[in-house]
Amino acid sequence: MNLAILFFVLPFCGLIVAHNFNDTIVMEKELEQCEPDMCEMLKEFGAMTEKLRAVETRLKESETRLKESETRQKEKITKVMFSAAIGGVNRDIGPFNTDTILIYRSVITNIDTAYNPATGIFTAPVTGVYYFTFSYHAGKNYPVSLALYKNDQVLVASHDHKTQYDGADNGGNAVFVQLQKGDQVFVHLRANAHVWGNNDVTTFSGFLQSKQE
Repeated sequence: MNLAILFFVLPFCGLIVAHNFNDTIVMEKELEQCEPDMCEMLKEFGAMTEKLRAVETRLKESETRLKESETRQKEKITKVMFSAAIGGVNRDIGPFNTDTILIYRSVITNIDTAYNPATGIFTAPVTGVYYFTFSYHAGKNYPVSLALYKNDQVLVASHDHKTQYDGADNGGNAVFVQLQKGDQVFVHLRANAHVWGNNDVTTFSGFLQSKQE
């Protein structure tokens, strides 16, 4: 095909493709009436059109899957909560010579697994406002002194003095706190203090109140 014919055919082919991009029946009629060289070009344009349709379909499917994945991830990451107990078989935890992170090994709930039962540490998976609470049961033979920490900062604490006049004691505390992703929260048992360990009375819990972008 010479250059003059090519310049004549290209606009015509473009017109055919433009008007019949989604209409293969019209394309087939054009092919029946066209010159051999022109028909060959129309066939090539038709094949390219089909490939573009296939690529467009795959792109739309990929976009849909990505949006669904992002939605599921957002839903998951806005549901962060845990509750755990000291565990054990009715025994004293402490006293120790130094401050010690209490490890609540008996996990009741741990959605998003932000709480680590091997270390006793909760690590914030997202930035937001969180709520934490802890409770304890203890005897009268030793004092109780617990502090809830955010990294190296004391948030709230709870204490009970050793006394010979009363029996077992119960106490605790709670707080709302702003955390950045990666901040750690845990309960310290102060030196020379103790708590009672079982699955019911000495616990540590928390949840994400509101996520912040």
